[in-house]
Amino acid sequence: MLTQIANEDSSRLSLWQRVREFAVPPSMIETATARRRVGDWAGACAAARVDVDLNLRSLARAHGGEVAARLRADLRHLAPDLLRWHLPRIAPDGLLRPGLTIALARYESQAADGRRPLLLVVRTPPAWASAGQRISLALWDGTHAEATARRHPHPHPGRRFRLDLHRHLWDTRRTGELPARSGAEGHDPVDRWAAEARILLAAEGRRAGDAAGAVLVRLAGRRRLLLDLAAGEVRVAAAPRAGRAAGLPVLPDAATWQPPDVALLRAGVIEADRLHPLVAAALAPDHPAPAPAHPPAPAGGPRLVDCRGARHRIAVVDGVLVPLDHDPVELRREELLAALTGTPLPCLRAVDEAHRRPTGLAEVRARLDHGDTAGALAVVEQLLGSDATLRDGELRDELAAAVRRRIDHGMFRAGLAEPGTHRLPPRRDRPGDHRSRPRHTTCR
Repeated sequence: MLTQIANEDSSRLSLWQRVREFAVPPSMIETATARRRVGDWAGACAAARVDVDLNLRSLARAHGGEVAARLRADLRHLAPDLLRWHLPRIAPDGLLRPGLTIALARYESQAADGRRPLLLVVRTPPAWASAGQRISLALWDGTHAEATARRHPHPHPGRRFRLDLHRHLWDTRRTGELPARSGAEGHDPVDRWAAEARILLAAEGRRAGDAAGAVLVRLAGRRRLLLDLAAGEVRVAAAPRAGRAAGLPVLPDAATWQPPDVALLRAGVIEADRLHPLVAAALAPDHPAPAPAHPPAPAGGPRLVDCRGARHRIAVVDGVLVPLDHDPVELRREELLAALTGTPLPCLRAVDEAHRRPTGLAEVRARLDHGDTAGALAVVEQLLGSDATLRDGELRDELAAAVRRRIDHGMFRAGLAEPGTHRLPPRRDRPGDHRSRPRHTTCR
């Protein structure tokens, strides 16, 4: 049992290490941060691949000037790259959990037809339209009048996945709260359940000492607990049946788990400079700030190939991967022989293999899965050259599939497509259980 737990923890850390490497690339963070710091919140959202589905011009007229001012202030302090960093993810690839509508902030609308809640929400697309891992910002007032809400599978903000009570995960004014609320200061997240429950009860207009001061906690394997603060002390018991628990507040998912960055730092599998700068500043304040992101380094030295009893070289020259130790006449002759079903030179076979199944295919695939198309193409150019013509094989198939999936996302955004089995992302030995629990199959 101890070995199994250790393996699960190691697998979880390995998964999150890859998520931190590919899901929010440094170039995205740098560009989004630069635009946010000059007040261009819309530009920051564009850099972080966040679609904005709200109209600020009509906001004041529809919901009042006070609400509009508060929303504008929140948008100016929204770090969309940090939000992406902390959004719920699923195993085995660490992709964003699909089909969520997550509340970020709550306002009291002063609409002409009466006061009602107004929420700033972030939405993740359904799995069939999740290519590019784009997310969207919108306002939700309890209706489905918004076009995106009408076609989203879960347009209503959920009780379990909500960040309006955890602004430190997206609001630059509150990131300093991360150590205290994540267990990084030596307290296990379970020890914070009572404090988090009091925050939840206050937001729901209840008090911990009231008779109704109970909170539902969802755990792994669909297990649930009842956290009772009604008697002035914290009591934990098995949750009642679903019908009796329907009206109870649900402790947000962000309050029940420890951010993986804390575990990654403690295990020593990641350095603070590989974290989001705002996360690193909160969890490792003594660590020097990371250097600005730079484009991928140019292709390294030539690759060696065993060719007819000698060690030959292949490398990128003038934007194309070519053999270096054969003259053009010999290469042309060997290419003609290969076209006539002859056996090509090992150097030519190595070049062909690099085009069809390059050594960096796993990295290209990971970047495409997480929506970093520019990063994936940079890796391809580094391996094959900027003027390479792709040949039939796994690399070309991956790039073509990424294009098709991006089209599906565009069709979803335009309301022109519905889900179908042909639109689901490739499984790649994906396990059947995609719930957010148990933890070892979900990124939490």
